[in-house]
Amino acid sequence: MSRLITLITGLSFALFSASTEVRRAGNYAATCQEIATSVSSSASKVYYNGSPQYTKDNDHWASSSSQTSACSFEPATAQDVGIALQILAKDQTPFAVKSGGHSAVPGFSSTPGVQIALFSFSEIVYDASADMATIGMGLIWDDVYTELEQYDVTVVGATSPGVGIGGVILGGGYSYLSNQYGLSLDNAVAFELVMPNGTVASITSSSDSDLFFGLRGGFNNFGIVTTVTVKTYPQSQVWGGRISYAEAQWDEVNTVIANFVANVSDTKAFVHSTGDYAAGEPFVSNILFYDAPEYPDGIFDDFLAIEHFDEDLSTRSYSDLILTLPTNVTTGFRVMFSWVPLEQFTPSILEMVKNQTEFYGAELMQYSTTLISYDVIPYLPSLYDHYDTPSAFPSSRDSGQGHSFIELYYGWTNPDDDAKMHQVAAESVAYMKQFIVDAGQDMTNALLYPNCAPSGTALEDMYGDALERLQSIRSAVDPDNVMSLTGGWRF
Repeated sequence: MSRLITLITGLSFALFSASTEVRRAGNYAATCQEIATSVSSSASKVYYNGSPQYTKDNDHWASSSSQTSACSFEPATAQDVGIALQILAKDQTPFAVKSGGHSAVPGFSSTPGVQIALFSFSEIVYDASADMATIGMGLIWDDVYTELEQYDVTVVGATSPGVGIGGVILGGGYSYLSNQYGLSLDNAVAFELVMPNGTVASITSSSDSDLFFGLRGGFNNFGIVTTVTVKTYPQSQVWGGRISYAEAQWDEVNTVIANFVANVSDTKAFVHSTGDYAAGEPFVSNILFYDAPEYPDGIFDDFLAIEHFDEDLSTRSYSDLILTLPTNVTTGFRVMFSWVPLEQFTPSILEMVKNQTEFYGAELMQYSTTLISYDVIPYLPSLYDHYDTPSAFPSSRDSGQGHSFIELYYGWTNPDDDAKMHQVAAESVAYMKQFIVDAGQDMTNALLYPNCAPSGTALEDMYGDALERLQSIRSAVDPDNVMSLTGGWRF
């Protein structure tokens, strides 16, 4: 109730005067009914608890991110999204916007009010003459990769199966292709945006440079994006997949990773290493990737030479590479992520990450933890060179080199363990940050990735010197604070 009161008092007097039916908390059903009777397209539907569509609309990859909404709404047109936004604003009903439902932060894409699911925005239109594709926000990246393969092209998107378009394209988008082409948001050229007042607009760098800046990294602060147009790139078959090692080989794997980081500058080559602790056993898995049917001699030979217990490496389509990765085995867990930037992985930092994985993995086994992972994600210093115009994230690219990252993932099953998991993760992140500083890497100006930042992260830590501009843009486009009725990083 306190959150609802805060939102209401923050609205302008003009909006209050226009509303004669301000809903009290818990009376969201009336808003659901009004949306159902007001939309212009018969294909736009409102669903209620008990229907398969409602279940799908409210379901999230992480169980800790789901809530029970009063109803779900699947708009079929951008105009109907606008109608719903006007009703939600008038009634002061909280709502959520779901693309793929992969957010790990509770409340970011779920609500007790009206759950808006964008599944009907599922079209992919490829424009070969412009080397672009227009993609609906109701899709997942797997579908986009598969559809575009018939044209021998791809786009810069998620590296894991099952991830929706929205959070990636509006929040950043680190990819296996990012050393070549930048982040996903760098490759966005146009957005169809339903603004908080219900107006539908096409936003490009020339039509509205401020909103174009804000949408690339600023999530849903400025309205609801229904489609995005992105650059496409030629795509042949690739070489890669997964190779896994037992704990006894971990030190040897770290040595090979350190050598790879120090000596390989080929933008087509990529390694993503995951240290896991599951069922009382630590192990390490590497994703090896080369953007061609075969990799040049020597780049990955040392990885293959180490004794390993599992291997799925081959020449394959890009979509097949994504779909073979094991991310979806953690569907339904309670989840949190965190993110530690650094300049470069060194042998001592890699050893530290291994020790953190083993130490906290053993400590948390007494709770309901199913899996913890510490991911080593090395990028080239030129990572942030691939963009034409500045974006909301990361706003500090003009003055610094590209960063590599440690990604921390905790997955567990018992809600009673939530506070403990977040506490332990914060302790580990603080230790790793200090270790990196003590190792001589100045990360003072490094920004945290909003898609992997834990709940409660300060906006300044993600957006830096762009925050003031983003707040000004939000005030201009949403003077009545309509988007404050939904979850996410709020400017």
